[in-house]
Amino acid sequence: MRNENQQMEGHDEKKPDYVKVVNSNQFKKLMHNKKKFIVPLTVFFMIFYFLLPILTSYTTFLNKPAFGDISWVWLFAFAQFIMTWVLCTIYVKKAATFDKQADQIIEDQLKKGGTTK
Repeated sequence: MRNENQQMEGHDEKKPDYVKVVNSNQFKKLMHNKKKFIVPLTVFFMIFYFLLPILTSYTTFLNKPAFGDISWVWLFAFAQFIMTWVLCTIYVKKAATFDKQADQIIEDQLKKGGTTK
């Protein structure tokens, strides 16, 4: 409905040719940068997350008191919450830069005339 109204009013919305976008060097670089950022963060998260159940199942050194009646298990578990919030904050900030890069790629393709209707 929107496209019909725009065409009737004389507005023609350009859409990028996504095949050209995907094949562009800018897009390939963006995907490489995203992978370079996301994979190490994911590996770190998974190791840190699964380390608690593994250490509590097969070792006893986390059961020792750290401060009074608070054992290292509680501190490690609390650190997982902190780690999650920190990683989420880092990801949101970095994703904003990825979004800007993606918008720039689309804008560049539109300027080059890589459009579909």
